[in-house]
Amino acid sequence: MRKIQNTSIFDFHGRPALTKALPLSLQHVLAMIAGVITPPIIIAGVVGATPEEKLLLIQIAVLASGVCTLFHLYGVWKFGARLPAIFGVGFAYVPTLIAVGAQFGIEGILGAQLIGGITMMVVGYFIQYIRHLFPPVVAGTVVLVIGLSLYDIAVRYMAGNGNVNAPGFGDPQNWAVGLVTLVTVLVASQFGRGVIKLSAIIVGILVGYLLSLALGMVSFGTVAQASWVAVPQLMPFSMEFHASAIAAMVVICVINSVQTIGDLSATTVGGMNRELKTRELTGGLLGNGLTTTASAFFGALPTSTFSQNVGIVAMTKVISRFVLALAGGFMLLAGLSPKFGAIMTTIPYPVLGGATITVFGMITMTGIKLLIKDELSARNMTIVGLALALSLGIAEVPAAIERFPEWLQNLVGGAPIVVAAITAFVLNLLLPNVTLDDEAREREAMASDDKGESGCGARQEMRQPLGKAPRG
Repeated sequence: MRKIQNTSIFDFHGRPALTKALPLSLQHVLAMIAGVITPPIIIAGVVGATPEEKLLLIQIAVLASGVCTLFHLYGVWKFGARLPAIFGVGFAYVPTLIAVGAQFGIEGILGAQLIGGITMMVVGYFIQYIRHLFPPVVAGTVVLVIGLSLYDIAVRYMAGNGNVNAPGFGDPQNWAVGLVTLVTVLVASQFGRGVIKLSAIIVGILVGYLLSLALGMVSFGTVAQASWVAVPQLMPFSMEFHASAIAAMVVICVINSVQTIGDLSATTVGGMNRELKTRELTGGLLGNGLTTTASAFFGALPTSTFSQNVGIVAMTKVISRFVLALAGGFMLLAGLSPKFGAIMTTIPYPVLGGATITVFGMITMTGIKLLIKDELSARNMTIVGLALALSLGIAEVPAAIERFPEWLQNLVGGAPIVVAAITAFVLNLLLPNVTLDDEAREREAMASDDKGESGCGARQEMRQPLGKAPRG
């Protein structure tokens, strides 16, 4: 008998037709491309890289993102999440990388990154023994803050650029393109059918891109300059090891491990309707540590899960490994062919912002979905409330910590996820585990005490002689 092939896009092992898988995978690529190339662009400016070094950092970041994604989809031994998740050069490291790079250059970054990656693997190995310290109230808080902290990025993109000081930022034309893209995504996702509904993001990007072309907002200058093929080199930069740089990188790598827990939990809960397995969590952390360590030898920056792609999985429920492997393959080709990558970078920021803001909203809702898996007791609401208040508050008012050491400012000032993770983790350890049932019993006991006191007072009044008023 001929074996029936699994072609479902809603099954991890499903292998749909290429015509159906292609648009679904491209929207993952388009959602992540800006996040992949932005960190190397920023760091190149901080360390004073030459134009050639800047192009090299961008190229290797794209290549590393493709390799990392494929590695996690299929796994090797105990390494790899084997989940429908996109991995790549992470934006969460940027504040720390800026601080290290400004003082020690790209060599100091890569040396500290090597140690940070090893630290991540240590965390991944021991996570099976400490996973109980990250219940849904902690993981859900982390995912919720990830979603909330991404909104300003989407709005900045819709306004024209990630930098508020960029020329033309906030121009009504930028907003018009961003809003047209957003409306297209909404119409396609809510009223479309079949592939159109599932590919709502890429449909929105295509419409927004065509509008941008008509308005003269697309430049192909980088495409003409980019070469067709470029092979990565081992150790294009040397490594230096500085204690302060290593300490800062180790801390952010541990914090990023908590974010990875949140993103992988959001992937399984939002896209697969189940809890994250310990084997998947261990493999994800071990694999992320290994790819971060290996990337240092090729000049790529640290890797991480991509939250915007987690949102796509949660929104579409498309979890086919084949679909995401195509996305990883595209990134791999883009890394080997800078010209292919340059074409993707011609997409204007307003288009990317309008297409991804709904995705960031889905990440937030996935965090809420994780939170309500735990009961909303006063204890748990205190943990979530304080984590949100402190993380988002400090992010909105960075001047509030200007008197703190510079390394601490760089660690928590631009990354609310760090404050949220630390706050939720510590409070979960310190606060007594009082459940809703415990709270109900406590209220009943208090009510019984009140009734007892009222009854006692009534009996004293009844004992007074007739005609005499009770003292009081």
